[in-house]
Amino acid sequence: MKKIIFCTALVISFVFVSFKKNDSGVTLKEVDVKAPFEMPAIKIPDFSNCKEFSITDFGAVAGDLNKTSEAISKAIAKASKSGGGIVVIPEGEWLTKKIHFKSNVNLHLKKGAVLLFSENPKDYLPAVRSTWEGYECYNYSPLIYAYQCKNIAITGEGELKAKMDVWKQWFARPKAHMESLKMLYYLASYNKPMKERQMVNDTANFRPQFIQFNRCENILMEGVTITNSPFWTIHPFLSKDVVLRNLNVYAHGHNNDGVDPEMSQNVLIENCVFDQGDDAIAIKSGSNQDAWRLNTPSKNIVMRNCIVKNGHQLVAIGSELSGGIENVFIDNCTVVDGAKLNHLLFIKTNERRGGYVKNVHMTNITSGKIDEGILGIETDVLYQWRNLVPTIERRLTPIQNVYLENVKATNVKFISRILAQKELPVENVFLKNVTAQNVQGEKSIHENVKNFSAQN
Repeated sequence: MKKIIFCTALVISFVFVSFKKNDSGVTLKEVDVKAPFEMPAIKIPDFSNCKEFSITDFGAVAGDLNKTSEAISKAIAKASKSGGGIVVIPEGEWLTKKIHFKSNVNLHLKKGAVLLFSENPKDYLPAVRSTWEGYECYNYSPLIYAYQCKNIAITGEGELKAKMDVWKQWFARPKAHMESLKMLYYLASYNKPMKERQMVNDTANFRPQFIQFNRCENILMEGVTITNSPFWTIHPFLSKDVVLRNLNVYAHGHNNDGVDPEMSQNVLIENCVFDQGDDAIAIKSGSNQDAWRLNTPSKNIVMRNCIVKNGHQLVAIGSELSGGIENVFIDNCTVVDGAKLNHLLFIKTNERRGGYVKNVHMTNITSGKIDEGILGIETDVLYQWRNLVPTIERRLTPIQNVYLENVKATNVKFISRILAQKELPVENVFLKNVTAQNVQGEKSIHENVKNFSAQN
């Protein structure tokens, strides 16, 4: 057996901030995060010396969807063109359509400000380059969308809120929707060009993400409340250097994860509160051939000092993980007693995914009752895809080097359940001081695991 080393004292995180200027005039901060792996400094923008642009100066009128949407767009363009600026949403409720970012822009919501997003799908057209469950496609624009932007921020004490009337109707997955899923699966599997992946029609009903940072760099979200979401709530996709802090995220619809870092690197999630209908954090890296082509792992992701009130898992890894996932650190988080939760850490994949998972650390976690168990690893999770489409290319997922230390819950079915394939066992899983007051069944339920250790 390999030597097991737990270095609790060495993985206590801290923040070191230095300052750099870039040629846009926006100040860049470097946030240095201590982790049990080499973690590069994260660059985020500082707009404290930038000019403010209130949307009311550009014609925004409370309750007027068109005027407010146009005003926000004009203010963003002006702020970006000036080399860096703060677009201010004043106190009050402002009904809006989609918001598209440009580089060097900070969207700032004053205390008492509410940006209320229309539920009309037509307000999120024309279609933009986006994703659906790990596959790239053209779909309805996310409610807030940034594509190939640098130095962007969403800050303040206000609220981003989605009207859900129509999106709720789209939660159902009727036959027409499933047929569109099948079509996208085949288009991606055979590497068809993006122009053929048009998923906006009367039957697909692919709900947009609330906030998507697509191929962006140097991103900050701080302080705001996010209420409701048509689909995934915060989605950094193929992005780099992301800090999400002091957020309150509530979304209890279908596929309503809190944060979905996908093929993104250098991500810090801290001091946030999550109340989700799905996973609090779902770390992904794309699906199958699409992700193998992009070949970009999700890497260097740290979650610390967060509170989870509800969610399927505290942290889920997969099942869209075909690009690979490595260097994940979850520290000092609390799941409140009475929360609806399946696992604290759940790693899931299937025979189509390939990719890999390695170097995952979870430390200093406190939880109440969990419906399933503390750690789950399963390699045959296909959900609706199992009978929908065939496996076109079979690739298994190596999973190794998973560390849990100082994790406790009150009532669970098991401490760890690891179900892997005989031809590719899960390797190197180490638990230290991982306990529950009451375990209803076997503590460890394992199939095909090499080098497992539990020290209490």
